[in-house]
Amino acid sequence: MARPGTGKDFIEALARGLDVIRAFQPGQPAMSLAAVAKATGLTRPTARRILLTLKQMGYVRTVDPLGQAGDVRAVDPRAVDRETVDRKAMDRRYELTPRVLELGMSYVLSRNLWEVARPHMELLVARTHESSSIAQLDGPDIVYVARVAVPKIVALAVTIGTRFPAMQTSLGKVLLAALPPEEAERVLAEPSRSGIPPRVAFSREERAARLREVRARGWALTDEELAAGIRSVAAPLRDGEGRVIASLNVNTHAAETPVEVLTGEYLPLLLQTAGAISADWAACQAAPQVTVPQPAAPEPLAMP
Repeated sequence: MARPGTGKDFIEALARGLDVIRAFQPGQPAMSLAAVAKATGLTRPTARRILLTLKQMGYVRTVDPLGQAGDVRAVDPRAVDRETVDRKAMDRRYELTPRVLELGMSYVLSRNLWEVARPHMELLVARTHESSSIAQLDGPDIVYVARVAVPKIVALAVTIGTRFPAMQTSLGKVLLAALPPEEAERVLAEPSRSGIPPRVAFSREERAARLREVRARGWALTDEELAAGIRSVAAPLRDGEGRVIASLNVNTHAAETPVEVLTGEYLPLLLQTAGAISADWAACQAAPQVTVPQPAAPEPLAMP
């Protein structure tokens, strides 16, 4: 059935896919298949096909880890009956990935991180005269979700939604260091979707040692590991419970800014800014959410 107000060129399948993405709202980051179907008005088989398509494209991921009976790929059909697999699939929960940023700014705006961080980032950039960005982890890559830039020529262009290999960036090292070592190694074993070959590759032992160092000191440095001329330092952003939700950096050109200046002058400002953003974010989380009820529709007048 065609939607009201749509023309002959309206693509219903595309609209349904967008409906599924929009079903994930603030306060409801993970949803079951039944919840998605209910929120969108779609049948469960249709909602399931859309979710699996979005998952294959990298816009949605399952919350439960691979290897459980609910994952059809990890199930021996001779050991688990079809009813069990179907039941597990119904119980599986889905969430959006940062790759949704490639479709627009809805991912950032749904979390209000940009609104909280912007004044602090602008002050940091004014004091350092260097660009600053916020990124989150998506598999083995980072995805940029906020940025205040200064006009400089750098080897790699960065915009909202840009994806880089995590281990070769200061932002990514901070985010990887926040994971348990086994999980970080599992994430790094996945193929990158950034399309950018790193300038420096690390062995498993080197990765583990570098992430231990980041965990110990609470910040990360990258010196021309992703591309020539790019040098940066990053610190974690935390929520009210101390969990790392993103990372913040100061990015410089290696020919202009020595490591001593980056770590001696810019790092204290970065740590101060990261602390301020984290405090404001925690305050936003703790603020009571007030829902204003919609006024009831007036009752129709009785005919005499």
